[in-house]
Amino acid sequence: MMIPVRRATLADAARLADFAAKTFHDAFAVDNDPRDFALHVSRCFGVDQQLAELANPGIVTLLAERDGDLIAYAQLRRGAPPPSITTLADAQPMEVWRFYVSKDWHGSGIARFLMATVEMEAERRAANALWLGVWERNARAMAFYRKCGFEVSGTQAFVLGTNPQTDIVMTRRLAGQPAART
Repeated sequence: MMIPVRRATLADAARLADFAAKTFHDAFAVDNDPRDFALHVSRCFGVDQQLAELANPGIVTLLAERDGDLIAYAQLRRGAPPPSITTLADAQPMEVWRFYVSKDWHGSGIARFLMATVEMEAERRAANALWLGVWERNARAMAFYRKCGFEVSGTQAFVLGTNPQTDIVMTRRLAGQPAART
C-alpha cells in the first residue's frame, strides 16, 4: 500500500489533536471510566500539547493521509525502556510512543506501511531497536506488533487519568542488528 506519510509540522497541531483524541477514544473509551478517560485526553491530546510535542526535536510525528484526511499517525521519541526491560540493554532504542490508525482503515495494510516508515525513521536517527508499551487488554494491537517482529519483554505502569493500568512492553531489534547478549 502506498499512502503518503510525512513528518508533521506545527501547522498540523489542531488536526493532529482532533485525530489523536478520536483514535484514542475509538480504541479505549468503552473500557475505561469516562472521567479518567476525559482527564487523560485533556492532558495528552490538546492543541497546546501537540504544539509542544511537534516543536520538541526529540519527538518525531509521522502522519499518513488520504485525500487530505488523516488516516493514521505515529510518534517516536528517543529513550530507553523501563529499567526492568533488559533485552535492549546494549541498544540505542527509540520508543514507538503512539501508533494509531483510524478504525475505518483497520485491516487495510496502512498500519504495516506506517510501521515500515517508523522503522526507517528510527534507523535514520541511528536507533538500532524499537520498544513500545501496549495496554495488556489490547489484544489486537499486540497481535499486530508481534507480526511486526516485536516480542513481549515485560511490563510497565500506565496511568489513565487517575486509574493505574498495566502496559505490556514489547521490543525488537531493527534489521541487521544483533540480538542482545544474555
